[in-house]
Amino acid sequence: MCHAVLSDIGMRRAVNQDSYAVMLAETETGWEKYGHLFMVADGMGAHAAGEMASRLAVDLVPHQFIKQQNSLPVDALRKALVEANAEIYRRGQANIEFRSMGTTASALTLLPEGAVLAHVGDSRIYQLHGDHLYQLTFDHSLVWEMQAAGEVTDETARSGVIPKNVITRSLGPNPTVQVDLEGPFPVSVGDRFLLCSDGLSGQITDEEIGAFLRVLPPDKAAQIFVDLSNLRGGPDNITAIVVEAVEPTIATHDKRATFSRRPPLDFSLFSPALAVVAGVCLLAAMVLLMWNVPVAIVAAVLGCIALATGFLQVMQNRGPSEDSNSRYGKGPYRQFKAVPTLALFEHLAGTMKALREAAVERKWKIDWPAVEKSFRQARTAADAKDFATAVRVQSQVVIDLMQQIRKQRSEHASDSAIDL
Repeated sequence: MCHAVLSDIGMRRAVNQDSYAVMLAETETGWEKYGHLFMVADGMGAHAAGEMASRLAVDLVPHQFIKQQNSLPVDALRKALVEANAEIYRRGQANIEFRSMGTTASALTLLPEGAVLAHVGDSRIYQLHGDHLYQLTFDHSLVWEMQAAGEVTDETARSGVIPKNVITRSLGPNPTVQVDLEGPFPVSVGDRFLLCSDGLSGQITDEEIGAFLRVLPPDKAAQIFVDLSNLRGGPDNITAIVVEAVEPTIATHDKRATFSRRPPLDFSLFSPALAVVAGVCLLAAMVLLMWNVPVAIVAAVLGCIALATGFLQVMQNRGPSEDSNSRYGKGPYRQFKAVPTLALFEHLAGTMKALREAAVERKWKIDWPAVEKSFRQARTAADAKDFATAVRVQSQVVIDLMQQIRKQRSEHASDSAIDL
């Protein structure tokens, strides 16, 4: 399992109200039972309320998930979010400054059965498979809900007339919450997942997300997501978790990807005769304990043997495992071609040009010969229509430029934000 995580305050916020969690199984038994868990939460609320809500979510959900040892993973994940909601609500009610605080919560578990999601809010989870990007979560936002209800057209939704940042569901503001469950989705070696807050998805298009996930390793993909989001204004906090399935053990062998569910125990199968024997022996043991301890112990042992035999009989007559009656949710909700293009390369080249102009204007010291050398390599690849290489190399140019610029800006804190 390969993953990378970056969380950035953005260019317009005073604090980072995004939080995240990564919990990797350390043993084969842990993998089979709990899998790997990843989570992003985007807090909302004045003062420090949003920051507290998101932090509570990413602290509580993994803990509650592991705690539900006797549940199916998908049920444990739902219960974990429900419990987190209850605690965030309780904390909010206890302090007037934190009243109505809330947070999105998008959690991904990679299990032997496949990828399973629990989701509240508009932070997103994507899956890259081959040359397609799939959005696995439904945005709990006003615009998405209105689209789903048929009240607005896709064109109206894209126009921006309806605010995109109005969410309809979150953890914390209410004592109860409805959690969306999705999956399990089959996972293949080489598949990549992105969990992100809307500070990223609001600034980078789905097609761009797909192309970057396809051609860049997780650490570089996470970095270009943060850098481009900031270069496009960075109006919100930005968090990205990029996960790649690299080991064959991660792959889902049954592509139907359904959960195996054991039927509940049927205690009507417990032998009445054994039940009577057990009851009589245990009752006799309690009575005899006052007069004859050795005989009482013998009676208790016989009663326990009868109970164990009856329970074993119930287990042996339990029905076979059967698949759950359906997969969860209706995802994926959208899909896009994940293809690096000339247009994306040219956009990155334009970003580099704008960065250069800003750097020259502010007299920042940049290693321009190295930048130009890499750009020529990217341009050569683009001219040869090798857009994967062109986008990969040019992305690294932008990342390197931003790294040098961040260093310069940290030395000149009074400089204004770059907005491309």
